[in-house]
Amino acid sequence: MIPTTTWLQKYAQFLRILFPVLITQIALSLISFFDTNMSSHFSPEDLAGVAIGSSLWIPIQAGLSGILVAVTPIVSHLIGGNKRRDVNFNVYQGLLLSIVIALIVLAIGALLVKPILGAMNLETRVHDVALYFLMALSTGIVPLFAYTVLVLRGYIDALGQTRYSMMITLCSLPINVGLNFLLIFGQWGFPRLGGVGAGVASAITYWCLLIIAVIVVRKAEPFREDQLLSRWYAPSGSKWRELLKIGVPMGFAIFFETAVFAGVTLLMSRYDTLTIAAHQAAQNFASTLYMLPLSICTALTIVVGYEVGAGRLKDARQYSKLGIGTALLLSICTAVILLLFRYQVSALYSSDPVLIELIAHFMIFASFYQLSDAIATPVQGALRGYKDVNPAFFLTFLSYWIIGLPSGYILATYTTWGAYGYWIGLSIGLACGAVTLLARLLWVQRKAGSSHHSATKQWST
Repeated sequence: MIPTTTWLQKYAQFLRILFPVLITQIALSLISFFDTNMSSHFSPEDLAGVAIGSSLWIPIQAGLSGILVAVTPIVSHLIGGNKRRDVNFNVYQGLLLSIVIALIVLAIGALLVKPILGAMNLETRVHDVALYFLMALSTGIVPLFAYTVLVLRGYIDALGQTRYSMMITLCSLPINVGLNFLLIFGQWGFPRLGGVGAGVASAITYWCLLIIAVIVVRKAEPFREDQLLSRWYAPSGSKWRELLKIGVPMGFAIFFETAVFAGVTLLMSRYDTLTIAAHQAAQNFASTLYMLPLSICTALTIVVGYEVGAGRLKDARQYSKLGIGTALLLSICTAVILLLFRYQVSALYSSDPVLIELIAHFMIFASFYQLSDAIATPVQGALRGYKDVNPAFFLTFLSYWIIGLPSGYILATYTTWGAYGYWIGLSIGLACGAVTLLARLLWVQRKAGSSHHSATKQWST
């Protein structure tokens, strides 16, 4: 990354960082997309089982990844402040922390997964697929945290080398699709595992990604001067505290946002298997579209963190406006496209006319809450660039769990909307989150500008 002076230069640099991040996020989301899509063609029960398993796992993965996302703003600030010599130590500590977190998750999951699934009113086949899908997926948790959820990847992106993340992650698609084909459907002599095969395929894919990433950061020219992983460091309590101080609020904010969707899926277990499958299919496609604002969120964390670290607060504000405006424009386009082609999209998930009709109805509601996501998600990225993370935790909890989910439950239980009521509640919660987070960003920018002005004035005096 380089300092910029004009809006055109900023937008060009922003797009150079954003485009590879977007391709990377889409590639990562396509792992889940192909798991769901290919399982749906095996049987509705396997689709529902993968849906339940994913709904239990994704909020935990996303929340814990938020802790490790702290690597990105930390490295961005170091680069902006010309302290690159400290990068190796910070990334190494992030890797150590990721391994510890992964082991803790494995231990807790071994104790809780069976009781949780046992307490749900699931058909036997759906229950078994969900259980063994999660068990298979758990074997890939260590590489998932070490690269895929932003320790090594966060380091690469924070240097502005997002095209490397893109190329590494693109390698995952043929690996994942090929393994799904072999393991879900039992091709070429491999066992016919159904939805469970999707979990095995994803775990193997995560290990492949980690191996490729380690080779790249050790050998590629942009990273050689950092000599990453060239020496061992003892665990640093102070550095772990810094990572956790920034990362834990970010993790909770991400957890509350993703867990509310998982909570809806779990609450919908009282409906029939076709409704669960339709909800999951629509949610899966909406999650793929969510990669647009999520990518802009990541890009904003990088560029805003770089400018704040260098003390260029005006440039940080301009990048924030560019990012949020771009996200809103793109979300309007995708919402219109989804409304117009919802039946064609639904047909990607099933050939059953009844299931296609159900999915298409859910797609209508999915198109609306994208608009709120287009504001709330990039705003969180800008706030992370300022290292302002604690308020987002409270605002997301309030918006999604105090307003959104209860509204959805009331609409689903006490009105004729039924299962669709949950999606209306989600839209309400996301809208509240967008408004409150944007207000927080404006306050942070004004405060940062005033503090910088006072410090500059005092130094001049």
